This record gives sequence, C-alpha cells and structure tokens, in this order.
Amino acid sequence: MDNRAGEMQVFVRVVEARSFSEAARQLRMTPSTVSKLVSRIEARMGVRLVERSTRRLSLTDEGQLYFERSRALLAELEDLERELARGGAHASGTVRVSASVAFGARGLVPLLPAFWQAYPDIVVDLSLSDEIVDLYLDRTDVAFRIGALTDSNLVARKIGTARRRIVGSPAYLKRHGTPRTVEDLDHHNCLGFNFRRAAPVWPHRQGGRLVDRMVQGSLLANNGETVRTMAIAGVGLARLADFHIDPDIAAGRLVEVLTSEEHSDAEDVHALHLGGQRVPPRVRVFLDYTVPRLQAFMAGKGRDDVVRRSSQPRATKKRVDPACR
Repeated sequence: MDNRAGEMQVFVRVVEARSFSEAARQLRMTPSTVSKLVSRIEARMGVRLVERSTRRLSLTDEGQLYFERSRALLAELEDLERELARGGAHASGTVRVSASVAFGARGLVPLLPAFWQAYPDIVVDLSLSDEIVDLYLDRTDVAFRIGALTDSNLVARKIGTARRRIVGSPAYLKRHGTPRTVEDLDHHNCLGFNFRRAAPVWPHRQGGRLVDRMVQGSLLANNGETVRTMAIAGVGLARLADFHIDPDIAAGRLVEVLTSEEHSDAEDVHALHLGGQRVPPRVRVFLDYTVPRLQAFMAGKGRDDVVRRSSQPRATKKRVDPACR
C-alpha cells in the first residue's frame, strides 16, 4: 500500500531530530525501520536525500527541497482535517442555492426539513428559476443544472439523467386524438418555453442523431411547473422531464405519447459549485447531504417517499465524487 504521507512524516522527523536513532525513538520504531523508509523514498525518486555519516546527518539539495515541501504538505493536511472536523460538526452560515422550479420543488425542497434537523445553523437561500444563473455574478454557492455544462471553472457532481417525455391529459387526447408520429405534432397545441429559443422546438432522434422539430402552441412559459399545470388542465401537449411528471403519469393525470426512444431525449443533471478544492464547510455539508439523496430521487428510487426516507438522520455523512439546474 502506498503510504507517502507516512513516509514524509518519518523523513521530516529524521531531519528535525538530526538523527535516525532519535527519530526512531520519538516515533517508537527501530532505527533500521526508519533508515529503510528513507531509503525507500530515495529509491522511488532516484535521488539521494540524506548524506549519512557517523558524526552527523546532512541533507542534499534534493533532500532540503523534499523536507521543505513535505513539511508544508503535512501542515496543510493537518489544517484540512481540523477544518473538516470542525466544519462538519458546527457548520453555519448561508448557502445560496439555485435550481430549476421543477427540480427544486420535487427533489430538493422535500429534503430541507431533515437537513435543518442535522444542521440547524445553516440558512438556505433558495432561488427557483428555469433561467441559468451566473454563479459568480449572483454570488450563488450551489446551482443544480439540467443540460450541457459550459462553466469549465466550476466543480460538478453528477446527480443523474432526466429523460424528456411528451405528455397530455386524458381529456385533451380524447378531444384531439393521440399523436402516433412526430409529424402528428403539427396538428397539436404544443406548450413551450420562452427561455430556450425564439422558435419553440422539440428534439427527437432521427437516424441516431438528435433533430429539432418545430412545434407551435398557445403557451410560452418561463418554467416547467406552469407548463405542467396547463397540460393537466387539458390545454395541450407538454414535453417535460420524467422526474417532474412521473407522479402525474402514475396517477393518470397525464398520459405519455410517442413513447419510443426515437421521440425522447435525455439531459444530465449536475450540482455545480465554486471553490475548487477549498469548499466552505457550510457548502460542503449541504452538498454531502443533498447529493446522494438527489441521486436516489433521480434514479426513481422512492420519489414518492423521499421525504420520509430523508427524515431519518444518518450517523455519518459521505462525500460523493464529482461527476453540475
């Protein structure tokens, strides 16, 4: 097993003690073990770090550089562990969060009551909008985004994949008929958005690639919840994410049409945040709490009982590797 941090600690102690035997005594190791560890470092890097003699121990130029860098890295590691331990137990402050209306209302908001039970000193400043915010200009800590990522300087954690489904209410389909092909959409009232493009389009697959299909309708809204409400009311067809409308389909309020994969498209959902490797404790614990639960939500695991499951506090909180409305 690679234990370079441990080897660094031994080397730094040897230099500071100016003796292999004294370093071994302080570390409760044998002098031969300490010497072998230093020799292992030298062999791995192919340079000599220490000039050994019976009278004194001296460093080579490479040894001096390795000593200074090792001591700085070990100090930073200790600071990191102290910060995480302190932040995890006593995280406080405001976390500014942005999410789309549907994703926020369906997936994120139900998690907040239990989150505040675990972290009562954190204020969540939540903005729900289907417009894409600039994290820098809007001073946003975390943004949940659906679609392609363009902010290369942000850290991203993948939440899941949203499949767009075309749906209509039973009453609408009874009045206007059920579309069987994408060309049939020309004869339907297709409810759309005003923040995507000037001309409403619904992508569909054709010959293995995604093609935009022009559609027309009586509504252009700036959020998915308005479109969903009008679709349930029987106004027209809607193209919405599965996590948004799965409960409506299950309850019979909406019916999916054009169900083949040719007529669907998918977009990844990510959590985006600033800060690189130095994430404030308040942001870190928010991400560590919400990301795994939102991943389960996006996977369709217990979307109806996500509130009940999330209300059970966990003994430990686990970081999720990055994978970022």
